[in-house]
Amino acid sequence: LLYDAACPVCSLEMDHLRGRDAAGHLTFVDIAAPGFDAAAYGATSAALDAELHGVWADGTVVKGMTTLRAAYAAVGLGWVLQPTGLAPVRPVFDLAYRLFARYRRPISRAAAPLIDTVRARRTLASMARCRDGACGVAREDRS
Repeated sequence: LLYDAACPVCSLEMDHLRGRDAAGHLTFVDIAAPGFDAAAYGATSAALDAELHGVWADGTVVKGMTTLRAAYAAVGLGWVLQPTGLAPVRPVFDLAYRLFARYRRPISRAAAPLIDTVRARRTLASMARCRDGACGVAREDRS
């Protein structure tokens, strides 16, 4: 998954997927990381910044809602987004995603208090799973 970790909403979503990816089916690549090279993926920085991209194991590049549907399926949550892929409503959800992607930065600014609350609750839930002095809180990887 090629995503923008500088986008709080995007980062929150990828953290959720990362936490659900117990089988290690997904790899997360931060396109905002220093030294990131879009050309290595056959794309421009602007194209990757415009919407979420995914790369299949065979090198096929997908983007937008197709990427999200596949990522959710990879972590066992395919049923959550499966309705968004049904023919009658797919164009609506694909358009809604493109609009979100275009305006994700102002959306993130407006949603900052909610994002902070969700992160804090996730951290507390992870800490509640601590046992014998060891805690399962994963270090946030921004690479």
